[in-house]
Amino acid sequence: MEAAEVKALIESAIDDAEANVEVQGNSYQVRVVGDCFEGLNAVKKQQIVYRALGDQIADGTIHAVTMQLYTVAEWQKAKKLML
Repeated sequence: MEAAEVKALIESAIDDAEANVEVQGNSYQVRVVGDCFEGLNAVKKQQIVYRALGDQIADGTIHAVTMQLYTVAEWQKAKKLML
């Protein structure tokens, strides 16, 4: 599955979220930024993304997912730290 397809799945399932996806084989690195994560702990954030990708994980199309999940404010802070 191409990165663009995974991005589209996530963005269509999660309102107002922006996804960035990198692929290596059938392992995916996903960064999702959206205020839908506001007030949620890490597990709850992951559950939202897993719901978006559930069918592809279940059928083995997606084997492994590494997630970085941020609210818009958290992402702005994280970007500053990366510079």
